[in-house]
Amino acid sequence: MIVIGVTGSIGMGKSTTARLFAAHGAVLHDADAVVHALYRGPAVAAVATRFPEAIEGGMVDRTKLAGILAKEPETLAHLEAIVHPMVQAVEAERMAEARRQGRSMFVLDVPLLFETGGEKRVDVVVVASAPADIQAQRVLERPGMTEARLAAILARQMPDAEKRRRAHFIVETGGSKAEAAYRVDGIVRALAATAAARSHAP
Repeated sequence: MIVIGVTGSIGMGKSTTARLFAAHGAVLHDADAVVHALYRGPAVAAVATRFPEAIEGGMVDRTKLAGILAKEPETLAHLEAIVHPMVQAVEAERMAEARRQGRSMFVLDVPLLFETGGEKRVDVVVVASAPADIQAQRVLERPGMTEARLAAILARQMPDAEKRRRAHFIVETGGSKAEAAYRVDGIVRALAATAAARSHAP
């Protein structure tokens, strides 16, 4: 089974790109969705010990948490120390299940793949990328988003140019979805050809 890490800065079309791989039969593991689930239960007690003001109705309020991190960016490391091991435990469990099922591709949809050293856990890294103006337009259309908040988020993320440099494959998402799908089709074919060649190697 080949493990594909799909990443990209905010507004770059990362999750859309990951879903295109899922359309080819890949098992899709959405790290952000896992975090959402953890914030509704398993991670609440641990987060509450460090960020009690972020708890609302027995769950972690992501908006309140984001506000705390914006004011105290140095506390991000504390949050990551709590959440990342939990996320990776779920990831390992789902990956093991996919191997047991004999699946051929497992896709990690992870926004901070490089920033957290996640590239060491995958075989191939795919970076979704778009021009900065398109990225900003997409993100600023989101509810509650401001230019200041976008700038703060980008400050915590590796620059797009560096992600592109480290990628095995790049999917340009500034155009149509059909264009991105065509690129993903090509990547899947290339990976399948490589896997076939290895299986026939002496």
